[in-house]
Amino acid sequence: MQALRVVPAIYYFDTFKEFNDEFKLGKGDILVTNQWMYDPYVKPLGIDMPVVYQEKYGAGEPTDEMMDAMKAEMDKYEYDRIIAFGGGTIVDCCKVLACEIPDKVADLYTGKVAPKRVKELIVVPTTCGTGSEVTNVAVASIPSLNLKKGIADEQTYADTAVLIPESLQGLPDKVFATSSVDALIHAVESFLSPKASPFTEMYSVKAIDMIMNGYKEIIAAGGNTAENRKAHLKDFCLAANYAGIAFGNAGCGAVHALSYAHGGAFHIAHGEANFICFTEVFKMYMKKQPKGKIELANKLFADVLGCAPADVYPALDEFLGKILEKKPLSEYGMTKDQVAEFAKSTVDNQQRLLANNYVPLTEAEIAEIFENLY
Repeated sequence: MQALRVVPAIYYFDTFKEFNDEFKLGKGDILVTNQWMYDPYVKPLGIDMPVVYQEKYGAGEPTDEMMDAMKAEMDKYEYDRIIAFGGGTIVDCCKVLACEIPDKVADLYTGKVAPKRVKELIVVPTTCGTGSEVTNVAVASIPSLNLKKGIADEQTYADTAVLIPESLQGLPDKVFATSSVDALIHAVESFLSPKASPFTEMYSVKAIDMIMNGYKEIIAAGGNTAENRKAHLKDFCLAANYAGIAFGNAGCGAVHALSYAHGGAFHIAHGEANFICFTEVFKMYMKKQPKGKIELANKLFADVLGCAPADVYPALDEFLGKILEKKPLSEYGMTKDQVAEFAKSTVDNQQRLLANNYVPLTEAEIAEIFENLY
């Protein structure tokens, strides 16, 4: 079994200026970003390259329509290198947009067209969640098919991942919360995956430790605000990357698999959609196989929380609830009859993720989880 593979070269800089000094951005490049990131970090450097602002093409997470519209603008320019400077939406869009798209982006998600890379891709993440800079996963909603799906292909890896903690400074509180909780779940799901190795476990455990202890200090300082996070940005930037390396190799499981159903249906931020079902999935794991690696995961959390492993899930919900509010799915608009629908959709569409479960879950057990979340 392959124990660890990290495809992109990883660079670390304190500032965007240092990154530009080394990579010499300009002619032959195209920057995909948001204006609120461009203005403070890129504009003062006076770099001569075309800029595409993702927010012109829609808010929230990627859709095939968003990418088709972005591609139409990008096609107006000559470029060899895409610089993706943004959060998960921009990064996932650019993984796809660096590939050949003969007609529509949806064709890559339905399998009609296989991804084929035609542009160099440099990813500079501006959130501390997806770890997408080191994975080959590109997730999008396909509204015409009422589907949310991921591509995971050799062709959708970035060439270079660049970590710049400075770029996390302007994160809104809610975005910090949803993205960092996502990183935490990447870390623990990859830890429990049957594909985990001693190398991925090392990254998983370190990410869990850094995120949980970072949260502890933020909460002790008075809560999730930019000022209280400031001293911890480097740790969260690195932890998200470590978690990305772990799940890029070992995969994520049922928490992510289930989250696509309600995340897609109600347009819930990815990290928030995962957080909703995190502990409920783990309770089902414990019910089915309480003896095993899950005991180690529970102890990692219990040690930080100062509780007994038997009390870890209520304690974890309470602790994480101080960073991100957890609500029942009914508050997002879910109806009782969607329990069975979401369970079936998960089984039908998310086998790539369900294969990485700590233990296999039946459709009935997945329905029970959705019932408890309703």
